[in-house]
Amino acid sequence: MAAEQTHGTAECRRVDDGITRVFHVLGKRWNGPILAVLMGQPTHFADLRRAIPGISERMLSDRLAELGAAGLVVREVDEGPPLRVSYRLTGSGAALEPSLRELGEWAKKHLPDAPPCAGTAG
Repeated sequence: MAAEQTHGTAECRRVDDGITRVFHVLGKRWNGPILAVLMGQPTHFADLRRAIPGISERMLSDRLAELGAAGLVVREVDEGPPLRVSYRLTGSGAALEPSLRELGEWAKKHLPDAPPCAGTAG
């Protein structure tokens, strides 16, 4: 009972709205790697797919559309021939570069090299 009195519901911290919004976008599988590949330069769709092992064309297309809707990525069509589609970061997307680089460095120091298998216990 004493614990409830010193730690009531009203006193609980709530997660920051900005953190919620950023992880709504960056917390989705593939979004971070897509943004990381685009950090260097505009990239054609096929090159993006090759740069991110395991992503399907459909998933890449869906994620690029989401990142575009979030204002982080722009789709550009090169009329060719051949017709090619490339993607580049917007100013808002490019502004993520320092944070993504810092997260990458943090992961190298603090996360194991290989993620644990989802099906194993322990």
